[in-house]
Amino acid sequence: MFAARSPVSSVRVQRQQQASSSKARVAVVSAPRRSSKVVVGPKSKGATSVSARRLTTMSASIEQETMIDETPDSFLRGGEESGNAASDGSSIRAKFEKMIREAQDSICAAVEEVDGCKFREDKWARPGGGGGISRVLQDGNVWEKAGVNVSVVYGQMPPEAYRAATGKSGAQGGKSAAEEKAGLPLKPVPFFAAGISSVMHPKNPMAPTVHFNYRYFETEKPEGMSDDAAPRAWWFGGGTDLTPSYLFKEDAQHFHQTLKDACDKHDPEFYTTFKKYCDDYFVIKHRNERRGIGGVFFYDMNDPD
Repeated sequence: MFAARSPVSSVRVQRQQQASSSKARVAVVSAPRRSSKVVVGPKSKGATSVSARRLTTMSASIEQETMIDETPDSFLRGGEESGNAASDGSSIRAKFEKMIREAQDSICAAVEEVDGCKFREDKWARPGGGGGISRVLQDGNVWEKAGVNVSVVYGQMPPEAYRAATGKSGAQGGKSAAEEKAGLPLKPVPFFAAGISSVMHPKNPMAPTVHFNYRYFETEKPEGMSDDAAPRAWWFGGGTDLTPSYLFKEDAQHFHQTLKDACDKHDPEFYTTFKKYCDDYFVIKHRNERRGIGGVFFYDMNDPD
């Protein structure tokens, strides 16, 4: 779910011009592309604790990427971009990759139009499929540093991580009935993940820092495992939040109203639920306070409707 974006207001631009000499030197922290860690959202519900609902970082086997010069039409493995057996002729993987790449293009174009500077782009791919596009604008006229990245990832996740993320056990947890009986080792679970993420730090401390990430995750059948025993899971997750240095009521109202309007198009309970997830996620425990003015975070989105 992407919240509708509005043009940067003249008031915001005036604030930034007025305080152009005052810079909030805050480094953008982004996940390194060469990391062997993959972040996925937990999928279990009900009795799942708040801490378990936080993003789960797990060790995974992922191929080393290489930098490329040309941007491919798709980072999906051969054949996936042309769809599957679905009646609409297009796979959800292809649809999601198309959506996040179009979102990256439109967001970067809007930022460049306001800032007057251009993003630097790096492209990378992996031999077995997958890749991504990283774009960074640094020392611009409006933004100190802004990054908008998309990625498509294939890998192998430990069965323990799969069960922790889904709350499943037994055959659906990555162990066939035969393996349960024989006590054989668990099978790694192949997975696919794609997402878009961004952090933007303005130069003017009167303007807020914004963060968002949206992702799609699904598992595949381990080699040699029957369809009945294979672990199956898929979900969408992500969210966005705003962190102002100086709070302006109209900014907070606009941000949350825009999110609520987007959520209400799908379910009137989404905004309240997702806002609480975000508030709970960004608690700074040793200060007993929350970071910024919140936003929305969502997990477990796997309803076909």
